[in-house]
Amino acid sequence: MATEKTKATKKSRGQKRAGTARGAAKARPTARKRKVVLAPGDRAPVFALPDQSGAVHDLARHAGRKVLVYFYPKADTPGCTTQSCSVRDARRTFAKQGVDVIGISPDGPSAQAKFDMKYELGFPLLADESHAVAEAYGVWSEKSMYGRKYMGIVRSAFLIDEQGRIATAWYGVSPKDTVPEALAALAGLKSV
Repeated sequence: MATEKTKATKKSRGQKRAGTARGAAKARPTARKRKVVLAPGDRAPVFALPDQSGAVHDLARHAGRKVLVYFYPKADTPGCTTQSCSVRDARRTFAKQGVDVIGISPDGPSAQAKFDMKYELGFPLLADESHAVAEAYGVWSEKSMYGRKYMGIVRSAFLIDEQGRIATAWYGVSPKDTVPEALAALAGLKSV
């Protein structure tokens, strides 16, 4: 009787191992998600995130208007400040062309509020603390600094048209080039 129990135990252990191996094999493809890369004509991923005042701000609010959505790694850092102040300084130009502006980072609403107040940005800064929106736009990626690897935002910008489609996407855009690139793209859209 003891031998039957031992055989049953060995069999169940073998089944568990086989199940684990099969489960691990199945998990590998999902662990290696295909990186999202949005291109002109793609539907812009929708989002609803808290802004710097804590109010939920969603992309649907901008239906029928162009929207410049830019992602920055961290509020009140040199590159992000350069980028955001550049967008702030061009806000009237964007408004004249029917373009709304939205900044998104993984910072919480209070950090976004401090950043907005300090530089008087005056446009929605959204808190993507779970980085779900960043992932949907393909800007959450492995980065490296001083030999240390970590996950973070790849500075990027997207011009979304009135129908909610990507007009232009800039992955890895430099802080100083966000506004000139967007304005050039808008000029190109007018000539088409």
